[in-house]
Amino acid sequence: MKGLELAKEFYKEFGEPMLKEKFTDIFGYLATGLVGSGSECFGYDDDISQDHDFEPAFCIFLPDESIIDRKTAFELERAYSALPTEYKGYKRSGTSAVGGNRHGVIRTSDFFDAKTGSPDGNLTTEQWLSLSDFFLAEAVNGEVFCDNYGEFTRIRESLKHYPQDIRLKKLAGNLLLMGQSGQYNYSRCIERGETAAAQLSLYEFVKSTINAIFLINKKYVPYYKWSFRALREISTECAEISQILEYLISSPNDESTSGDKTEIIEGVCLMLGMELKRCNITESASSETEQQAYAVNDRITDNRIRNMNILCAV
Repeated sequence: MKGLELAKEFYKEFGEPMLKEKFTDIFGYLATGLVGSGSECFGYDDDISQDHDFEPAFCIFLPDESIIDRKTAFELERAYSALPTEYKGYKRSGTSAVGGNRHGVIRTSDFFDAKTGSPDGNLTTEQWLSLSDFFLAEAVNGEVFCDNYGEFTRIRESLKHYPQDIRLKKLAGNLLLMGQSGQYNYSRCIERGETAAAQLSLYEFVKSTINAIFLINKKYVPYYKWSFRALREISTECAEISQILEYLISSPNDESTSGDKTEIIEGVCLMLGMELKRCNITESASSETEQQAYAVNDRITDNRIRNMNILCAV
């Protein structure tokens, strides 16, 4: 059983009735769901995932203390902890009344501050440029079962995508790194017999390519161990590219493969160039990723962001 499905059924059977019965006065201010850290929040959990942090559990998000005070929040936590300790054969872990858990009672401001550095989702340019994708992915993943007050959903929506100029800055940086690592450094490392360094070049190329694909598709890259799975889910074309990228970093760099890999790198760069043009991000379908990087950077409308170092966001 998937963790998100388990959480939703547990909430509907026990959580929602408890909240409506015991917390009628504040139910209109609560948001509930399963959001944040953990493979279950992305729908990536499987049998292996159940060896830790897998349980029938959900989150109760609260507005600030001017609306729901500490005493009421503590009573909510106690009521949540008193829900059945086992559900459909899965046991619940203990929760702390002072917080620090993935589940249970969480202040909305605390949740978003932990993920983004902002309690209300209002990020500065510098915050947008420096935040890791996987934190933003955790802020908007999972499912909100109900949001009576609307605050939690409003903040999630404001964080759903990068602002356009930030997106372009990050895309430009990753395109430039693709060219440096894949089109330039890989072949030079091979010529010098530095096969380990060549493999590092491929790793950097693959990582930057994945980042670029997600940015083109206006999505956040999740934690690295799920990046290939998430890439395959974007589209059929991305699933095909994921196989190519996997080959690049999982095969040796000997005489029989290095030439093929150089051609593959050029092919990947050409595919991205064509996609950039198709999406009207650049006017050219060129495979020259350095050229594409500066063309993307030139599309940034904010002078300050455009004039920042092209690699400032990667």
